[in-house]
Amino acid sequence: MANTLLLDTVTWDLVTDANGDIAMASEPYSLAQDAASACMLFKTELWYDQTQGVPYWQSILGVMPPLALLKASYETAAQSVPDIQSVKVFIATITRDRIVTGQVQVTGPGKQTAAASFGSFLTGIVDG
Repeated sequence: MANTLLLDTVTWDLVTDANGDIAMASEPYSLAQDAASACMLFKTELWYDQTQGVPYWQSILGVMPPLALLKASYETAAQSVPDIQSVKVFIATITRDRIVTGQVQVTGPGKQTAAASFGSFLTGIVDG
């Protein structure tokens, strides 16, 4: 069973539990949160495994990428999280401020499902 540090859904920062300790998330939500984190990770940003993440620099920033490319990139990144059996990614918005928001829904080993939202800043998108 995978546990991870629980992150605030708005600020994506650590939160504390009722005792003031750093809160932990457990499955199935921990898998969804880890998948959402993977969707926000720039490929080559993770210094110990530069193959993980979304290829923002390589094929997304600087152009208006097709929605299918964004979705496929997010799904590939989310699938890299251990113990995830299946992934569905939904793009909610792409704003003129170059922010993509969406949700990743995952199914874990016990066939439990969970969802977490994500947001990415695509500062290199060209207005058009």
